[in-house]
Amino acid sequence: MKKQELYNKVIAYFQEAMPVAETELHYNNPFELLIAVILSAQCTDKRVNMITPPLYRDFPTPEALAASTPEVVYEYIRSVSYPNNKAKHLVGMAQMLVKDFHSEVPGTLEELVRLPGVGRKTANVIQSVVFNKAAMAVDTHVFRVSHRIGLVPKTCTTPLATEKYLMKYIPEEIVPTAHHWLILHGRYVCMARTPKCAECGLNGLCRYSLKPAL
Repeated sequence: MKKQELYNKVIAYFQEAMPVAETELHYNNPFELLIAVILSAQCTDKRVNMITPPLYRDFPTPEALAASTPEVVYEYIRSVSYPNNKAKHLVGMAQMLVKDFHSEVPGTLEELVRLPGVGRKTANVIQSVVFNKAAMAVDTHVFRVSHRIGLVPKTCTTPLATEKYLMKYIPEEIVPTAHHWLILHGRYVCMARTPKCAECGLNGLCRYSLKPAL
């Protein structure tokens, strides 16, 4: 099967099976989403959603968070992974928003990655979710699912290489949705240790399900 044919079949499946696909992080505005995405690094969305309501309540603006300290913020986020670093990143991010961006979340990759705690993946999430840009954030789920299905070759050994390959074949207008298709499929069906191949609609199409049994 040609690569574009595979992509067409996978896209058609997700359009039918998952017509609505969006982030599971809870937020009310771009600033809150930026906080949530920074906290979600190597942590579950469920855990992040548990701890963000008090954080959003007590630090509703970049100015409020910028005026705080990592020590104070740590007490709100202590149950997430790497809370010390993330507390420093959140305060530093808010301070830079106030100082350099008029307290507004910027919309370009180049501006976003300047913010403490924001790498390419986080920046792409913000571009995609907030600004509806064709940005493909490659987390562990997207990386795993893309390789298992066979959307990307085995030579794509990094998130960046995977991102660039996916962008070659996914139509620009559906990239923001496709990002969530792959994440949600990896989270609930194509899990790392125990993928639910028997109940997966892509069974028989993906490279992983077709591999010979040992």
